[in-house]
Amino acid sequence: MSSQLNDPLFQGNDALLTDLYQLTMAQGYLNQGKESTQACFHMTFRDYPFKGGYAIASGMAHLAQLIEGFRFSSDDLSYLRSLPAPGGGSLFSDQFIDYLGDFKLSVDIDAVHEGTAVFPHEPIVRVCGPIMECQLLETALLNCVGFETLIATKAARICLAAQAPVAEFGLRRAQGPAGGIWASRAAVVGGCASTSNVLAGRLFGVPVSGTHAHSWVMAFPDELTAFRAYAQEFPTNCVLLVDTYDVEQGIDNAITVGLEMRERGEHLSAIRIDSGDLAWLAKMARRKLDEAGLTDCGIVLSNDLDEHTIQSIRDEGAKVTSWGVGTKLACAYDQPTLGGVYKLSASREGEGQPWKDRLKISETAAKLTVPGVLDVRRYFYDDGRIAGDMVYDIHAPMDGCETIVDPFDSLRRKNLHGKRFETLLKPLARKGEAVLPSEARDAMVARSRTAAQLDTLDESQKRMLNPHTYPVGLERGLHERRRALVARMRGIA
Repeated sequence: MSSQLNDPLFQGNDALLTDLYQLTMAQGYLNQGKESTQACFHMTFRDYPFKGGYAIASGMAHLAQLIEGFRFSSDDLSYLRSLPAPGGGSLFSDQFIDYLGDFKLSVDIDAVHEGTAVFPHEPIVRVCGPIMECQLLETALLNCVGFETLIATKAARICLAAQAPVAEFGLRRAQGPAGGIWASRAAVVGGCASTSNVLAGRLFGVPVSGTHAHSWVMAFPDELTAFRAYAQEFPTNCVLLVDTYDVEQGIDNAITVGLEMRERGEHLSAIRIDSGDLAWLAKMARRKLDEAGLTDCGIVLSNDLDEHTIQSIRDEGAKVTSWGVGTKLACAYDQPTLGGVYKLSASREGEGQPWKDRLKISETAAKLTVPGVLDVRRYFYDDGRIAGDMVYDIHAPMDGCETIVDPFDSLRRKNLHGKRFETLLKPLARKGEAVLPSEARDAMVARSRTAAQLDTLDESQKRMLNPHTYPVGLERGLHERRRALVARMRGIA
């Protein structure tokens, strides 16, 4: 991935990509002498996206890029200085503006690698450092990791349903240029073979692909002439869109061109159908192509597809070579947000001091946070499938560390004694400097990781209808510690 992008939308050096209250709190921390208080925050999400059984992490490369360029420019400072306070005067003091002018991050960040299967209520990013810095990163972190994880998950679901290469081409329907760029990358992380987004191809080194529009056919006197012209222009990559006028006639015209290409020693790669009863038309097209001897000509389907439509088409017996998916992928059409949250879980007065638990309690069980400096152990069955994830405090001794407790039901426990495990959070930044290696920033490497991770899931977790949930729980000692803390805060201990 390019480390310096020319368009300011993608440079990742805008420290003002935040909510105003992060800055007002920062000024308050400075005035209260708490700017050096050490804090630990974690990003989690609360529910399975798309009513599925997993999510695919993405956005960590974007986060590393944000860390690398995080600074307040002179224009940023001038803008902040100009903001009025509601009661009169300036919102921000000169002392605070001057402080931001010399500001440099010093946080440590750990995160799962892109392409990792992740689940609700477990940390996927951990940020430790001065509380002011942790707060200033919150909004941008949630934005990039939450959005890109959502798109990568949607892509993984679509690719599992397709069982054939999927091209992402949602840029024209995406939520703005930046949304389109990062959606294209996240779609590849989730499993897409290519994108139509040429800028994403250049920036992130991912494959690009495309055919032609209906306007190409309409620009010629007739469809057959248009097909012949396109075959002449692209004899090694000729995919003909056959539904501009009449699909059956379009297939016949494509067959004519395909046979002409074969006589020249060329090859018609595929036909594409973008409207109508796709399952029925694809089966008709396959029959016609095979009868003409063009058995090696593929069929590409598009037109507002998602994983459910694709599965239905395949269930009807259509033989599809590849799929084009746009709007419902790049816009996460059926779920607009992951619902990520970023919560304080521990603090200390300075380096070398002991961490103190911080806990947000709530009448809603899902909003009760977990205290400590947390990480995740992932356990595996002997056959390589994942068995369960255990959230634990890296600074606390483990009490019965092979037992995880459901955070919402203490009666539900899972014993993972003796099983192989790995730790999920990996270094992304140290002392404010991004340390994520180039291999961990590569979208194609993440795409391979996604495929490998999906292979570790049980089939019941990958199905679209009523998937099984995956066991994620707290290490037993951490569970007891949280329960005692809740009781103490509520005055019942």
